[in-house]
Amino acid sequence: MNETIAFIGAGNMARSLIGGLIADGWNQDAIWAADPNPEQRDAVSQRWPDVHATDDNAAAIAHAQVLVLAVKPQVLGEVCRSVAAQVQERHPLVVSIAAGVRGADIQRWLGGNLPVVRCMPNTPALVGSGATGLAANPLVSDEQRDVAESILRAVGLTVWLEDEAQLDAVTALSGSGPAYCFLFIEALEDAAVELGLPRDTARLLALQTAFGAAKLALESDEDAATLRTRVTSKGGTTEQALAQLESGGLRELMLRALTAARDRSHALADQLGRD
Repeated sequence: MNETIAFIGAGNMARSLIGGLIADGWNQDAIWAADPNPEQRDAVSQRWPDVHATDDNAAAIAHAQVLVLAVKPQVLGEVCRSVAAQVQERHPLVVSIAAGVRGADIQRWLGGNLPVVRCMPNTPALVGSGATGLAANPLVSDEQRDVAESILRAVGLTVWLEDEAQLDAVTALSGSGPAYCFLFIEALEDAAVELGLPRDTARLLALQTAFGAAKLALESDEDAATLRTRVTSKGGTTEQALAQLESGGLRELMLRALTAARDRSHALADQLGRD
């Protein structure tokens, strides 16, 4: 890749993206990482000596054709306003991975008329297994969409959305979803311990079962419902267990959970965009 990319914020997610990009062949010398925290900058420099680590946001933006906003949502408005003049001068593709901040607010803070891609990655991106929803405004060209996708695809799967408002549902599903999966694994482990298994054994079997089921589903052409029926013999153990989950209202509970997360995502976006 020939584009020079500047990360504003060099925390865990930014470093995961940098590592994924470099593994995909992105030139280290074409990457800038700006962060006021010296520990974050040192973490970049120690791992990738040729990446430009700086505490000066404007210096990083001065070189950028792509600007990745990777700061906490609560400070994004302040950061954007502080660099708006430099961004307007460079007019880069802006890629935001700040959860819950709408593209229109980013536009407003940066001075407007910019190509903006808003992304919702999740924490498995830290181990190269992320799931990211992306939404582009009308100013983003096809070539810029490819660039944005290549950045997030470096740490996992990417899905484009036609309507940015759908990112609230993505936040509820894949953004918050790892926590649901961890809770399910935790519940499996605890139940197995109640049935007499040692804690270490229960944990290992629960983790591998969750990993194996997800891997099988990803690599199969069949949907989850079909895969479920293949494991469920009539009159068998799995059928009895699933009957308990269904009678307990698992599907309705999951719908309520995702709805609550979506509504909270929408409310947070309203709150973050007020200033």
